[in-house]
Amino acid sequence: MKVLANDGISSSGKAALASNGHILLETTVAQDQLAAFIQSENIEVLLVRSATVVRKDLIDQCPSLKVIGRGGVGMDNIDVDYARGKGLKVINTPAASSQSVAELVFAHLAGMVRFLHDSNRNMPLEGDSKFKQLKKTYAGGVELKGRTLGVVGFGRIGRSLAKLALGHGMDVIFYDMVSDDVTLDLELGNGVSATANVKWVDFDQLLSQSDFISLHVPGSGKAIIGKDQIAKMKPGSGLLNAARGGVIDEPALIAALESGHIRYAGLDVFVDEPTPAVQVLMNDKVSITPHIGAATEEAQDRIGTELADQIQTISLAVTP
Repeated sequence: MKVLANDGISSSGKAALASNGHILLETTVAQDQLAAFIQSENIEVLLVRSATVVRKDLIDQCPSLKVIGRGGVGMDNIDVDYARGKGLKVINTPAASSQSVAELVFAHLAGMVRFLHDSNRNMPLEGDSKFKQLKKTYAGGVELKGRTLGVVGFGRIGRSLAKLALGHGMDVIFYDMVSDDVTLDLELGNGVSATANVKWVDFDQLLSQSDFISLHVPGSGKAIIGKDQIAKMKPGSGLLNAARGGVIDEPALIAALESGHIRYAGLDVFVDEPTPAVQVLMNDKVSITPHIGAATEEAQDRIGTELADQIQTISLAVTP
């Protein structure tokens, strides 16, 4: 099959596609030129990440397409139901990046409670002249051990994050559409393993009981954390989002940070990507990264090989 990886693919994915005889093009085609390129090159498989959008008009203009693949979890940049209704296969890699995203969220969490994001901005500028002042500014950190992490959305990423938190001595509660407690198997290193029961609570309980809240839900076009939900959160709590921009009402978040009701925020995704709001970027209480949750060597290798394996399976199924 002829494959266009418009947003790139790992070397392991390239090798897997080549070993199965597929033709891979890695040209990055601008969105407004994509349909014409797919037509001219007779592309059968389009692989994207978050940068490329695959809507109804593109699908209709590209009859050669048989497969649309998303390297990652969320597929809100693809008209999935429409594509499948037209007979296309739509695939993704929901498990490949779970650990990487969870580790990034925990990095935000561990860093922001010690103000590393702000210290790393100011120490290079003023560390030689205002060392004692900065030392005092960043002296009010807290430990994570014994604090409660509330996880909204308890799929693969949420569970991976819960395991990291439990390993650091945190208590974990979660809210999900499935209202059952969950037992997690923990692999702690050095061959040590354990199990832990994680309790389901309703959404309002999670808001009021958590010291930190992390969101792991698909984008729906509507914020699930807005002014009313923030008002129910503990004073001085923290909020993390590496899921989708828009699941948090950003103006409400900034207002809560400025009032002190929320003390910390860690964001990897934003409403207006790739041009996030300046008020978010410049706020010294926000730990920020540019949507890099899955951007590790390990996750990209898994994404590439999983996509290649699925393409090969589909290819064998359609080959006479």
